[in-house]
Amino acid sequence: MTAEMIFVALMIVLMLLGLLFEVARADLIVFFFLVVFLLTGIISTEQALSGFSNEGMLTVLLLFIVAGAIQKHGIIENYIDRLLSDHRGTKRSMIKLLAPISLFSGFLNNTPIVVTLTPIIKNWCQKNGIAPSKFLIPLSYVTILGGTITLIGTSTNLVVHGLLIESGREGFGFFQLSVVGLPIALAGLVYIFTLGYRLLPNTLGAKEQIREEVKEFLAEAVIEKDYEHVNGRIVEAVNNSLKGIYIIEIIRNETRIFPVTPSTVIEEGDHLLFSGTINTIASVQKQKGITLKTGTDQTLDSLKDDKFELVEAVISHQSGLVGKSVKSARFRSKYSAGVIAVHRNNERIKSRVGDIILKPGDTVLLLAGNDFLETHMHSIDFYVVTSLTPPEPLHQSSAKGWAGLALLLVMIASVTLGFLSMFEAMLIAVILLMLFKFINADEMLSYIQFNVILLIASAFGVGAAMMESGLAQFLAENMLMVARPLGVLGVIAILYIMTNIFTELITNTGAAVLMFPIAMEMATQMNMDYMGLTVTIAIAASASFITPIGYQTNLIVYGPGGYKFTDYIKVGVPLSLMTMVISTLIIYTVWF
Repeated sequence: MTAEMIFVALMIVLMLLGLLFEVARADLIVFFFLVVFLLTGIISTEQALSGFSNEGMLTVLLLFIVAGAIQKHGIIENYIDRLLSDHRGTKRSMIKLLAPISLFSGFLNNTPIVVTLTPIIKNWCQKNGIAPSKFLIPLSYVTILGGTITLIGTSTNLVVHGLLIESGREGFGFFQLSVVGLPIALAGLVYIFTLGYRLLPNTLGAKEQIREEVKEFLAEAVIEKDYEHVNGRIVEAVNNSLKGIYIIEIIRNETRIFPVTPSTVIEEGDHLLFSGTINTIASVQKQKGITLKTGTDQTLDSLKDDKFELVEAVISHQSGLVGKSVKSARFRSKYSAGVIAVHRNNERIKSRVGDIILKPGDTVLLLAGNDFLETHMHSIDFYVVTSLTPPEPLHQSSAKGWAGLALLLVMIASVTLGFLSMFEAMLIAVILLMLFKFINADEMLSYIQFNVILLIASAFGVGAAMMESGLAQFLAENMLMVARPLGVLGVIAILYIMTNIFTELITNTGAAVLMFPIAMEMATQMNMDYMGLTVTIAIAASASFITPIGYQTNLIVYGPGGYKFTDYIKVGVPLSLMTMVISTLIIYTVWF
């Protein structure tokens, strides 16, 4: 063992200790040791920068943008809301959501699945008072397990398949890995939903806490004939399309229904007086068959047009509006703006929006022309006039959402059929999304998780240091020398363990590429079936559960889940051991 190998090994140990005790952000720790290897001459500048130009890393960057465009328009979020609408406990919701995902990941590359679903699942968890940390590691793990079912489920399988073809041997069949992948996926799901669930932390996201909007406005909406809950009970509507609002009163013709009980029936033409935050009011506007009263002939959808904006204004003591109702003050005519809702501190107003008698300090939410601020900024009628960013639901377009999802599926299909590489497909997708104005440049940048990108890119350089110094080869060859006297089952187990260790340190594809020639040499020397050993490498390289840096999907959920490095060890070690035992026994039985 050379001095260079010893130095690299020491640095790797220090890096892992830094990650374990969280002395700094994970991406900064790995990047620091990348710089150390560069400055000490272990790796060249080209090797240090290789991760930053690596096709896999750039593909993940593009996937963040594509997934953000789909998330923006809300279709997957709405589907998940419907799927989990009868939320009866975290564990039941987890089973309902993650079991199908594990199957889908066998036929769709797992990275875009996790990139797309991570922010959506996090938002759903926050809206329902559930810690995202209970869902996101399981999301990564089930897609990893599901990816082992077919040839195209993960990049690792395709890399090993390509190495087999390149060496002049027969590659994997489409379902050849299923004999191992299906049992470990099923066993993994059982573990995740039982013991694994108990081991998961109960924390919020890394950078953000769940923030409640405490300012509630009174608003009014009209029920139309095509509303899905017409002639249904109010409780059904509140549990589905009217989540997050408090219905104060229903006005039906000249009759006022108060109080509103769960068994109250909704009818066509009803006026609902309700209180809610700006976001929940926007969500009501998005429901089919409900029209929000804005005091004008415009709806909140007008905010998609640059000519309109959302404005919050506070009524002053000197205002001519004080003591008058919105309707009698002829607010629309006087200010060319419609009153959507009214907020009054420490008081739940019980009146139609147009009939509210305005008081000093009332906050009115307005749909106004884009010249309103300039005209009324210094008006004595208002203390403060503020332009608001329209709530996210108002930017959503179902048509664009479905088109974006269809584009992603077409691109993945083109990769599966061999027409394009994943990088080329995602690059085309991003260009098309920009070209057809599904997203703009600012949104595109906001979707990219740069800390994840830095971590992935730096990890490639650290892996290069292990290989360039000869440390990886030294460890592999010596461990295999130990394995030979143990017989076939021992060789399979040691090969699995080594591949799995390298996966946790230098990423899945790097481990597969490193271990492939060693496995071929072992098959020749011991007269063993090479297919069994290559299956071992493919499964072991994918089964990365113990660290966040070994597999891209673990990295993607690391920040949003608010996880510590130790969380992966605590939840991942039992799953990793279980997967290893099942895999080695099946491979030994089937191939040897």
